[in-house]
Amino acid sequence: MEEFEETKPDHAEVETLIITEDIRSHIYETAKWAKFLSIVGFVFSVLIVIAALCLPAILAAMSAMGTNPVVGVATGALSAVYIFFALLYFYPSFMLFKYANTAKKAVLFMDQESLGEAMSKMKSFFKFWGILTITIIALYAVVFLITIVATIGAAT
Repeated sequence: MEEFEETKPDHAEVETLIITEDIRSHIYETAKWAKFLSIVGFVFSVLIVIAALCLPAILAAMSAMGTNPVVGVATGALSAVYIFFALLYFYPSFMLFKYANTAKKAVLFMDQESLGEAMSKMKSFFKFWGILTITIIALYAVVFLITIVATIGAAT
């Protein structure tokens, strides 16, 4: 009888990814732009929250002047919607910020673990925007169908 030995792959044969100086330069520049965009995102998130907190006072003042275009709108609910959008805008900004910091660390210190973490944050960023985009397209499709049904219903 023949004996079969289990052979394990030699670790020297494992494929590796080579990061050249050009690639390091591109990652570093991308990290700088990502940090800039994340800070702008943080600023806009804060501005949206400030607008949400000021909205009841602004609508009350407009109502007192008699020029309130949204009479009867619950200002608390409208503020909650603004805060929801601020949080929706904050999360991808936070992922970009984390990507920027870890990508810079990876490039400057040749740290493979940081590069892996940076790519994980970038994946989370794009996954979030992808899911959000699919959700918005689906909502547009539903609104479009409701509009068609309502138009046909109104015509008959």
